[in-house]
Amino acid sequence: MRISVVKEIKPQEARVGLTPGGAADLVRSGHTVLVERGAGDGAGFSDDDYTAVGAHLTSQAEAWERAELLVKVKEPIAAEYPFLREDLTLFTYLHLAADRPLTEALLAAGTLGIAYETVQDNTGLPLLTPMSELAGRLAAHAAATHLTMPGGGPGMLLGGSPGVAPCRVLVIGGGVVGTQAALLALGMQAEVTILDTSGKRIRELDILFGGRARTLVSDAQTLDTELARADAVVGAVLVPGRAAPKVVSRAQLALLKPGALLIDVAIDQGGAFETSRPTTYESPIFTVEGIRHYCVANMPGGVPQTSTKALTNATLAYLRQMADQGVDAALTANPALALGVNTRDGRIVYPGVADAFPDLPSLHADRVPA
Repeated sequence: MRISVVKEIKPQEARVGLTPGGAADLVRSGHTVLVERGAGDGAGFSDDDYTAVGAHLTSQAEAWERAELLVKVKEPIAAEYPFLREDLTLFTYLHLAADRPLTEALLAAGTLGIAYETVQDNTGLPLLTPMSELAGRLAAHAAATHLTMPGGGPGMLLGGSPGVAPCRVLVIGGGVVGTQAALLALGMQAEVTILDTSGKRIRELDILFGGRARTLVSDAQTLDTELARADAVVGAVLVPGRAAPKVVSRAQLALLKPGALLIDVAIDQGGAFETSRPTTYESPIFTVEGIRHYCVANMPGGVPQTSTKALTNATLAYLRQMADQGVDAALTANPALALGVNTRDGRIVYPGVADAFPDLPSLHADRVPA
């Protein structure tokens, strides 16, 4: 099979879809790996690293045009839409429920779009988990940085100091992102509270943290109370394949103290805060009604060496299966991978995306949006 790896062109995105080690594995199995020149530079992998394992260097256009299976990190942006076609399988993060233009482009092209974030097995979301882990940890880093005066904040140290209270970090959502954000914030000696709507998950978190973090079942009153106490709020809610629920409204901004910081890790799924909009590492912060928002849409892109390796560790087995067996056979044999299919033959396949765009062609035309 011809497998292409292209250079990411989304602003300030330096990750690459496959490490040289991953390319070597596929080449050893008899597959052709095409790598766009410079694709790995930002992640610490040179063109020579790829050619040394048998990959072939190409232009952007050739990588797209010759690919049977194309591997990326981030969803295609408008400049890449013309490369989409009917006989292409695209394997990447898509986040379609928050991106109508891309959804329409994939449908118009008839591309088979397999989204990392909706591949699901008995462990959860194996291709989303590595980036969720990194995003959660980076959220704690963002809180530590942007609460300082040089970071534009009120001039607070996350962990306080002897005789001075630490910052209060509120984590909304106790999944992978929230757990990792809490772990790192606790490591920096912040005072951490985690809210989740699942009593079962709260019990699990209580055991995990051994009383070091406050773990509370979320309801409207509890959320309002904790927002008023927080110095930093991490939005870490996720519904796989669907737009993120809005857990903090514009009206609730009035509850927050001056200088508080909102960090929206769910922004690539539309955002967990009503007032969120995507930002970049170049300009990560904006202010609404006096409250600063940090909404970088590709947070793991800030650590491309770490995140590229973590991503390939997770995706390579699925890549190998599709390459060895063929895409159709792999989708039939692997139900977890089949759940990753978001678009095919001009129709939406994944229910959460169909619910987001009920007017677009789908396999679920009779569904009522949730």
